[in-house]
Amino acid sequence: MFTAIRFTILILGLGGIIYPLAMTGLGQILFPSQAQGSLIKQSTGQIVGSRLIGQAFTQPEYFHPRPAVNGYDASNSGGSNLAVTSQKLITRVSQDATQYQKENAIPQAIPVDAVTASASNLDPHISLANALLQVQRVSKARHLAPDTVKQLVEKMAEKPLLAESPYVNVLELNLALEQFK
Repeated sequence: MFTAIRFTILILGLGGIIYPLAMTGLGQILFPSQAQGSLIKQSTGQIVGSRLIGQAFTQPEYFHPRPAVNGYDASNSGGSNLAVTSQKLITRVSQDATQYQKENAIPQAIPVDAVTASASNLDPHISLANALLQVQRVSKARHLAPDTVKQLVEKMAEKPLLAESPYVNVLELNLALEQFK
């Protein structure tokens, strides 16, 4: 009986205390930025967000992220769980598509990530195609040449290692736009 109790305490100490502390310490040493949440700071040191969590931007002078049914609330991550056949989902996507086309003066088809939420509702990235379709609106609102904004978008595009399409981190792109103020 005492052997089982000692073994339980030993396993609890190793697996529940020592191992997590060791992994946390190693993470802090080897990957300090990631271990702290991949926070993005202004030159003043003020935290403006995380590279890993999307934020809502609605003003015309900023690039807009993917829709999020939870309002990008990191404490409430997860999808809406609406089925593809759900009329509520179909209506929302249709309204979002119409709004996107209107905001960006685009009569043609739009990238799927412009109207669909990610599984977590926290995705900070949009496709390069989505970002490029927003260039005209952003450049007009900021009184910048469209080529200047397009070059910034292409510069900020992250090229994935495998066969995925390039994507852009919306928060980092919008912060880079601030250099043109």
